[in-house]
Amino acid sequence: KRAAEIAAAGNHNILFSGPPGSGKTLLAKSLPSILPAPEFSEQLEITRIHSLVSDEMPTLLATRPFRSPHHTASSIALTGGGQWPKPGEISLAHRGILFLDELPEFPRNVLEVLRQPLEEKSVTIARATATYKFPANFMLVATQNPCPCGYSGDPLMQCQCSPSQVQRYQHKVSGPLLDRIDIKVHVGRIKNEDILAQRKSESSAKIATRVSAARTIQIERLRNSASRTNSELSNAEIKQHCGLNDDTQALANQALSQLRLSARSFMRVLKVGRTIADLDSSEQIEIQHFSEALQYRL
Repeated sequence: KRAAEIAAAGNHNILFSGPPGSGKTLLAKSLPSILPAPEFSEQLEITRIHSLVSDEMPTLLATRPFRSPHHTASSIALTGGGQWPKPGEISLAHRGILFLDELPEFPRNVLEVLRQPLEEKSVTIARATATYKFPANFMLVATQNPCPCGYSGDPLMQCQCSPSQVQRYQHKVSGPLLDRIDIKVHVGRIKNEDILAQRKSESSAKIATRVSAARTIQIERLRNSASRTNSELSNAEIKQHCGLNDDTQALANQALSQLRLSARSFMRVLKVGRTIADLDSSEQIEIQHFSEALQYRL
């Protein structure tokens, strides 16, 4: 829930991994309840895109889209296309969430088409007569099991998969695509006492209040920029807004040398750290903010 809150606050891509029945899909489908309502300009963007695929002109769409394509969807269904190109699922998820349940079950060639839109926040479809460009600024939310049977590493259930089967399953998702996911979190098995417990947990409304406050901080900080959230920060904006003090800089240097993070991974750690600092209403990324952001890359 903490990782989901951070993802919602900064519009970060997130991957939930864990055994079947641990609550991965439930967490993902609960994310819309803690996202802030779209601004009027965003409502116009969402409505214009959806009007291209609707037989009737829709009224103004005032909620963020949540698109959940099946794992049998083709690459064209995701990116868009056709004789007269129309937007696909990633554009219909613009300013909202694209949810891919059981990520390794999608064909690898379908997943690879996400790499460019995740970086550029748009998708380009080239035809002989014209080139079409659709917006695709979405939050990717994905889930996966650790292996085909789902119980690799589970403390109670024995995994029935061979090491080669586990390796093949995990390699269905390419490294470059995983590198574009800001937050990776393990969702463990729910304990029996927690299933039967009658206590109430923190409500979505309370979490949404914190998320909204963090988004407000980002909007104010980026009021002179084309970016709206921390996940959209350019490298120049990262240098401007993600400064580290001496202690945090020392930890960052150690992480770069020992964990062999790529430049993209390190920049994404800084973006997540900036979001965690915003949730704490901190002007600077402190060592605890950077440390928490770093653990979501491991």
